[in-house]
Amino acid sequence: MNTLTTKTDLLKADKAYYSATKKPTIVDLDVYYYLTLQGQSAPEDPQFLQAIEALYKVAYPLKFMLKERDMDFVMPKLEGFWWVDQKVNNTTDFKAIPREEWRWKIMIRMPDFVESFHFSRAQYAAEEKNPRLPQIKDIQYEKINEGRCAQILHIGSYEEEETSLDKLNEFIRSEGFTVNNHHHEIYLSNPYRTPEHKLRTILRYGIE
Repeated sequence: MNTLTTKTDLLKADKAYYSATKKPTIVDLDVYYYLTLQGQSAPEDPQFLQAIEALYKVAYPLKFMLKERDMDFVMPKLEGFWWVDQKVNNTTDFKAIPREEWRWKIMIRMPDFVESFHFSRAQYAAEEKNPRLPQIKDIQYEKINEGRCAQILHIGSYEEEETSLDKLNEFIRSEGFTVNNHHHEIYLSNPYRTPEHKLRTILRYGIE
């Protein structure tokens, strides 16, 4: 007799992490583990698009490996930290910096039951199968603790986030906080299936 295995779905299990509104709010986050890959380029650059592909080339074998052990999970949403090199440019204003100088760390959060050795096996298998994606070897299994954050839900194109970010930054100042971490985006919508004006993205900053 077959038994049905329940998939872990972080989107449903941790609604505080994956939920935001168009009104800025504060949220306190725990420590989480992620698959991460870091680089520098414009978001439309092939290097960035290949990095996303490389990340999923590890994430899906990892998922299928754990599914065989009755630890299946729904693939979590893609996320990313974005920042500019303030030491070089003396500014944190993205608009003032050429897009090819933007730094990023793309991420996929992992359920708590994923162990480092699971990741290592999936990464090795992905490297063997995808020699055209050398970025796979640079993927990390990383613990991140953002702690207290301010966030807002942006609806619309990624290129039109400025109004939402202005509202978020004003909220942070009015509440007596300062930003202490990189610009964090959680991509709730699939950009290949969703019209630009309907894209839903959580914009988040660590604060102190």
